[in-house]
Amino acid sequence: MEFSLTDGKGKKFQFPVNPEEVTISRQKGFDTTTILSYGEFDFPQGEKVKEISFSSFFPTEYDESYCNYQDIPDPQEAMNTLNGFLLSQKPLRFIITGTSVNVPVIVASHNSTFRGGESGDVNFDLSLRTWREMKVSKKAGSGSKSATVNKKPRTDMKEKKKTYTVKSGDSLSKIAKLELGDSSQWSRIYQLNKKVIGQNPNAIKPGQKLVLS
Repeated sequence: MEFSLTDGKGKKFQFPVNPEEVTISRQKGFDTTTILSYGEFDFPQGEKVKEISFSSFFPTEYDESYCNYQDIPDPQEAMNTLNGFLLSQKPLRFIITGTSVNVPVIVASHNSTFRGGESGDVNFDLSLRTWREMKVSKKAGSGSKSATVNKKPRTDMKEKKKTYTVKSGDSLSKIAKLELGDSSQWSRIYQLNKKVIGQNPNAIKPGQKLVLS
């Protein structure tokens, strides 16, 4: 089994010592929206970027009991290589032979540790994040082209206003009783529709459209 990172030019960096374990974190993404009077709602937005993390070390000398190959890199040079990957804005390909792990990644973090009694060896913790290219579609405008990111329309969760059309023989207290279950709510209906009704709450007319909430 080999652990390696390869850049876009085909340059391969193989880790000289395999880590004891690799952690791959997977999570579902959510878009959380707060709706007045109803609280928070989560809307699934697909899978989040995976995080891959592991720890190992760069030995000063080759030891066949744990080194994968003889021509191992100098620990300082290997550490500088990882730092270069960290600063790079271009994705790498992370491969673990013998497994299904073969994914484009970016180096998210790199921590080095020097321990007493291990003169020259460099221990490290590495965190990778899977990389995905943003897909962009072009749409033609009036004489110009613009690019927009593909995005599914969000569900409209806005509360729709409840309305009522006045019929012959109606009164505000009657409408409040029928529609809201409480005749005393007539004054609330009047306040919501004062511009439509006018100064006299008893002067409602058939055909008028009243807002109830």
